[in-house]
Amino acid sequence: MNIACRPTTGVITFANRWDHFLARAGVNRMARRVEPGLYGLGKPTAQTLVVVTANYRLSFDALRAALNGTDAYILVLNTQGINVWCAAGEGTFGTDELVRQVEAAALAEVVNHRVLILPQLGAPGVAAHEVKKRTGFKVEYGPVRAADLPAYLKTRQATPEMRRVRFTLADRMTVALVDILKPLPLMALVAVVLYFLGGPLPALAVILATLAATALFPALLPWLPTREFSTKGFILGGVVALPLALAALGNPPALGWLPLARAAMYLLAVPPAVAYLALLFTGSTTFTSRAGVRREIFAYIPVMAWMFGAGVVLALVVFAAQFWGGRA
Repeated sequence: MNIACRPTTGVITFANRWDHFLARAGVNRMARRVEPGLYGLGKPTAQTLVVVTANYRLSFDALRAALNGTDAYILVLNTQGINVWCAAGEGTFGTDELVRQVEAAALAEVVNHRVLILPQLGAPGVAAHEVKKRTGFKVEYGPVRAADLPAYLKTRQATPEMRRVRFTLADRMTVALVDILKPLPLMALVAVVLYFLGGPLPALAVILATLAATALFPALLPWLPTREFSTKGFILGGVVALPLALAALGNPPALGWLPLARAAMYLLAVPPAVAYLALLFTGSTTFTSRAGVRREIFAYIPVMAWMFGAGVVLALVVFAAQFWGGRA
């Protein structure tokens, strides 16, 4: 094994899994980095294939775990701790960095073949012809998921299923875990404040809106109507707001200005709040584009701001009326 090649294994320890959990929870996420360079898995030889990945710890661990029991070289690019898909879009998983690491590892002296296997989601950042011209190494694109690599390496042919970008319920909820955990402290604080200002229903509205956007939206994403994340969020937010508005009217419904104002504040504030958080989820999916997200931002953020602002103003009026009415 070349002196510049670091040994690694395909074993994922409990400490690794705990580190993965912390990363997904957003705890010091950008610190989960692997030293760039060449790694040897098993007992690689001059004939062993070279698989390329990012220096994001979770990407590296997923790859080495998938290749457990296989001899392989893993070439890790310096993507500044960002996963392959995102780094390819930003340019850090790119042609220049790939060439730099090939040369730094003296890869032409380590192996007697000239093949680099890159993850399919890294393709947007790499010009394969330029890599071949500058290094002599041919770029092949492997499957989307690391778990399919062992089967791919046997035939060097990717099946249509290997090429298919999947974003299953389990995938969506794993990503959503971060979105659920992050707002919990703020959500709890706002709910407590609203409970003392307006009673249990406003506090419940905050909890339901947050959980709808961070948990229910990812779960129902493929089945919610429309293709835009913002309008999907508005629809889900409306479903959440409707029972809150009905509860605000009372049973039997009261048609005075104050019950109607209470109902209106939920219908105005909840849907845009859910829609905004839903729009943020675009960065966690595999089927959005910068152009599409930018278009949604310009089209819907002003609507969200005006609706939510009107809901907040109405809520302040309602809370003030309740406060002065109680004092009277």
